[in-house]
Amino acid sequence: MKFLPRAAALENVVEQVKSGAVAYSLFALARLFLEKATRHDVKLVAPAEVSLFQLGENGAVSVDRHFLERGAFRLAQSDFYKIDVTETEPIKGNFTNVARDRLSGALLGPTNHHEYQRRLRNLYEQRFSRRMSFADYQRQIQIVTDAAEIEKWKEDARKVTTFTTLREEPSQAFSSATEAERHFEKNYLPNLARKVSEVTIDGPMSRRLHDRVMARLIEQEWNHEMKSPSPMMQELAARFRDAGLHVFRHRRGMLFASPIYPRPLTQEQTAVSSQVRTIVEAIAAQPRIGRKELADKLIVDLVGDEAERAKLALASDLLWLISSGHLIEFNDGSLDLPRVKVKAKEKEEAVASAPEEEIKDVAPQMSAAEKEERVEAGAPPAEESTQASKESQESVVAGVSPAEEPTEIGGS
Repeated sequence: MKFLPRAAALENVVEQVKSGAVAYSLFALARLFLEKATRHDVKLVAPAEVSLFQLGENGAVSVDRHFLERGAFRLAQSDFYKIDVTETEPIKGNFTNVARDRLSGALLGPTNHHEYQRRLRNLYEQRFSRRMSFADYQRQIQIVTDAAEIEKWKEDARKVTTFTTLREEPSQAFSSATEAERHFEKNYLPNLARKVSEVTIDGPMSRRLHDRVMARLIEQEWNHEMKSPSPMMQELAARFRDAGLHVFRHRRGMLFASPIYPRPLTQEQTAVSSQVRTIVEAIAAQPRIGRKELADKLIVDLVGDEAERAKLALASDLLWLISSGHLIEFNDGSLDLPRVKVKAKEKEEAVASAPEEEIKDVAPQMSAAEKEERVEAGAPPAEESTQASKESQESVVAGVSPAEEPTEIGGS
C-alpha cells in the first residue's frame, strides 16, 4: 500500500513554490498531502498469496469476489442505468396503521394496500434474501399506528423510481429496483468483477470502501504514515525534482524544497560588498533570524531618509543573496545560510589530527552510490555526526518545530 500525491494538488503546490523564492519543509508538505483525502491517491498492490478484485475499470475494490458480486448492483447501478425519481398523485384513503421493517426501519405501507406485497418482496430480495428465508423475514415486520409514520409513508409512496438502461439500443426501462437488478445480473454482472494485481484509487474512494477489512488496513496505514511520512516525502522529492525544483538538506538533516539551489558564499568570493559580508556574518551568528530582527540588528542610530535608504539597501542585498542561493528564506520568513559541505581532503586531515577517542565516532567511508542511496532513503548524509543523526530522527518523530511548519498551500 502506498499513498501518492494527487496530480491536481501536486501541480498547485509546484506552481506556488515556483512562484516565490522560499523553501518549504518536505515533512510538512507530506503531512499536508496526507491530511485530506482529496489530495492523495492510494495504490494497492496484491501480494502473491492474496487476490484483489475490482468492479469494472474504476469501481469498488475488495479481496472477496463474492462480496463484490453480492453488492454489485447497489455499487455500480449508476454506471449502467439512468435513475429517475418522480412523484405521483397524493395517496387517497384513510389508513390507521402501516407495516414497518424492524431491521431497516423501512415503511412498507398498510397490509391491505395494493402495493404492500410488492414492496415487501422487493425489500426482502434486495437486502435480506441471502441472510434468511422469506418466512423468517416476515416475522421482523411490525404494525405501527403512529400518525406521523403513516404520513411519512404516504409521502414516500408517491415517489416512483424507474431505471433506464444506458448501454443498450433500444434502451429498456424498469419500474422497480428488483427488475433492474435481475437485468443487471443477467447482462452485466458476469464480466464485471475482474482480478487485478494492483490498482490505484482516489483518496475519497479509499475512505468509502465497503470491504471493512481493506478499509481498516488503509486507515491503519494512513495513521502510521501521518506520524512518520517518509514514503510520501520520498515520493514528493522525486516529483519535485522532475518538476525542476531543488530538494536539499538543512540543519538536523531536514529536507526542504525550493526553486533555488543553495550555494554557500565561500571565502574565495571576495567581490561582494562589506554590507553583504555583514549580513552573512549576522545570520551566521543568529540562524533562522527574521527579516525584521535582522534589520533592527543592522540598522541602528539612523533616522528619517537615511534609515529608509538603509532599509532599501538591505532589502536589495537580501534579494540578491536569496536569488543567488547564498541565503535561504523559509516560508515562515526566517533566514539562514546554506549548509557548508566538508571536503573529503579537509575531513581526512581533521580525522588524522583528532584524538584517538574522537576518531572512533567518525562514520566509515562509503562509496558515492551508497551515499546517494542513503539520501534517497531519507537518511542524513554520512558526514553528519551521530548526534545530528539522532536529532534528525527525533525531529521526524516529534514533527517539525513551529518555525519550520509552512502555511497550507496547494488548496484541496
